[in-house]
Amino acid sequence: MESLNRSHYCGKLRKEHAQKEVTLVGFADTVRKLGGLTFIDLRDCSGIVQLIEENPEAFPDVRSEYVIKAVGMVRLKKVPNPKLETGDVEVVLSSIEVLSKAKTTPFIIADKSDALEDTRLNYRYLDLRRPVLQKNLRTRAKIMKSVREYFDDNGFTEIETPCMGLSSPEGATEYLVPSRVHKGSFYALDQSPQQYKQLLMIAGMERYYQIARCFRDEDLRADRQPEFTQIDVECSYLSQDEILTLIEGLYKKVMKDIKGIDLKTPFDRVTYYEAMDRYGTDKPDRRYGMELFDCSSVLSGLGFMNVPGAHIRGILIKGYAKTLSRKKMDELNAEAQKFNLKSYVFFKYENKELTGSFVKFLDDVKKKELLELAHLEEGDVLAIGYSLSRRDACYALGALRVKLANELGLIKPETYDFHWIIDFPMFQKKEGEEGYVAEHHPFTRPRDEDLPLLDSDPTKVLAYAYDIVINGYEDGSGTLRIYDGDTQAEIFKVLGLSQEEAERKFGWFLRAFSYGVPPHGGIGLGLDRLSMILCGTDNIRDVIAFPKNLQATDMMNKAPQPVGAKQLDLLGLAIKE
Repeated sequence: MESLNRSHYCGKLRKEHAQKEVTLVGFADTVRKLGGLTFIDLRDCSGIVQLIEENPEAFPDVRSEYVIKAVGMVRLKKVPNPKLETGDVEVVLSSIEVLSKAKTTPFIIADKSDALEDTRLNYRYLDLRRPVLQKNLRTRAKIMKSVREYFDDNGFTEIETPCMGLSSPEGATEYLVPSRVHKGSFYALDQSPQQYKQLLMIAGMERYYQIARCFRDEDLRADRQPEFTQIDVECSYLSQDEILTLIEGLYKKVMKDIKGIDLKTPFDRVTYYEAMDRYGTDKPDRRYGMELFDCSSVLSGLGFMNVPGAHIRGILIKGYAKTLSRKKMDELNAEAQKFNLKSYVFFKYENKELTGSFVKFLDDVKKKELLELAHLEEGDVLAIGYSLSRRDACYALGALRVKLANELGLIKPETYDFHWIIDFPMFQKKEGEEGYVAEHHPFTRPRDEDLPLLDSDPTKVLAYAYDIVINGYEDGSGTLRIYDGDTQAEIFKVLGLSQEEAERKFGWFLRAFSYGVPPHGGIGLGLDRLSMILCGTDNIRDVIAFPKNLQATDMMNKAPQPVGAKQLDLLGLAIKE
């Protein structure tokens, strides 16, 4: 229903409205005075239309971001503006009412802004006036609508679970909430509804979903926030293949609804170790080549790579020889050190000659073998990463691959690659100490065929675990869950948890497992990250109405802030300096 004060939305006016009187409301986007006329671009939530004051003296003064009500006659433009959806028409004003005046804004309200992000977040209510951000939030809302339609149509029940629960020892650092009633005790804000949704399966709900708020106190980056929204799913009696097929159907519907794209299903399924060996990451962007390959057959045993058990990986960088200066090498090598590598090794192939600091260790036979292995052509560069750690060597080259793909413009915009990463290791060795940690969580189900390895070699045990990757972003992670008490006890044993410790940490949860447990599994999908990808931005804050900055600070209201002694006393708390 239209507002009583508004006959039309600004962005909806078209040729067919010519010669109609309209009443519009909105913000004055820009005001221009030219040749005795005043032009006002009026902006509301639907878009912009041009207004004209043919006798400016008869109208009140209007400046940028004033909120106004305008009445006038629509007419066709003599020279249409193809850049605007309303570019065929303009509105000749008969009256203007200033509803609210505005100070000069700290930055221009436009899609492209050169203002610092913290400045924009400080005035987020102004930042959100930018059409691009409003479009993002509407896209996000459409994604949520599509998600709910899909799960409702597939027999799922949307169920809310608590945000405040018991502190859990697993995962990222939690946000704690002090209890006023139980002084000295704390709730934890839920990192995910993991345990609750498993209890819903034990309760016999069978198909649950929720668009859930989650909280993690972890270091932030462009695609991470301390509070985020997860499309949470759990179901009973489905195999891993059935769950993956179900989720593929969700993405197929969302992509059709939002982008008009028909996704091809089933998605490719890539094993964890294949992804690491080919792309140097378990969330690869496969929209470009530059895959990793093993160079051990040629380079092992040579020079400073003469280390038993070294993993030697390479990537071919087409036409990069002239760009790779000494300064550029130093810059890239600084990145290598973040992954525990001293440096990369670079070979250039120019004028039919292989050059680089490591060439002195190669005889003519080895040079020929390397050229053939890497398929080096004139002007190409071969980058090598080597380490005793397979993971470090792969991660380092994977990071280089992503950096250079962006630098060289190898990624085609508006293209999408969806695939699964499967067969994750169940455990990882603890860094710098004895023992193991769970790759996902301690309730992940190991593959049936790997159960005998729990005693002999836990690092070789693979899990019923799966991640969905879109364009190099992990958008979701899930597993089948353990439903057998004996298997759960074995997993706790590998993790070094005694029966008493397991009872202390997970007792309330484990007790439910003694009353009959359906085989079940699920996944958590990142709504924020999916919205970011489909909106074409690489900054998750662009799709969240009121986000935190990289220091987890709300720049607008300056949260977090200290609280007064009275509040602390009420909670039975004292601040330790």
